[in-house]
Amino acid sequence: MNPIRKWAWGYAALFVAVVALGYIPGLTDEQGALLGLFHIELKDDLLHLGSALWAAIAAWRSAAAARFYFRLFGLIYFFDGVSGLLFGQGYLDFGIFLYGPTQLDLATRIGANIPHLLIGGIAILVGFVFSRRWAQT
Repeated sequence: MNPIRKWAWGYAALFVAVVALGYIPGLTDEQGALLGLFHIELKDDLLHLGSALWAAIAAWRSAAAARFYFRLFGLIYFFDGVSGLLFGQGYLDFGIFLYGPTQLDLATRIGANIPHLLIGGIAILVGFVFSRRWAQT
C-alpha cells in the first residue's frame, strides 16, 4: 500500500481517537474541558468524525484521493489554527463568525490552536512534499 494511503488511515484513526478521548472519564475537568484545555461540543465531535470519515474514504479509494485529502484538509486545518492564533477564534466551528475576534492571552491561543497547526501542517507536508517523493518510488 502506498505510504500516503497509510497516512490517511492513520489520520482517520487519529480523529476517531480524538472523539473517543472526550468520553473517557477523568480526561475532562469540572467545566467539561478535555485535558483542561479544550471545550469540546457536539459540533466539534461531528467535525472530527467527518474528518476521520473523509480520511478513511480517501485512503480506501486511492493514493490520488489521499493526496487530495491531505492537500485540502491540511490547508483548511492549518489556516483554522492561524485564524485562532490571530483572532482567538477559528472558522471551522464558526467561532469567528458567531463571536468575532476574542481577546485571549497568548498561552491560551497557542494551547488551543497548536493541534490544528500541527495536524494541518503535517498534512500539508504529506500532501505537497512527501506525496511527490512517494510517487517516484
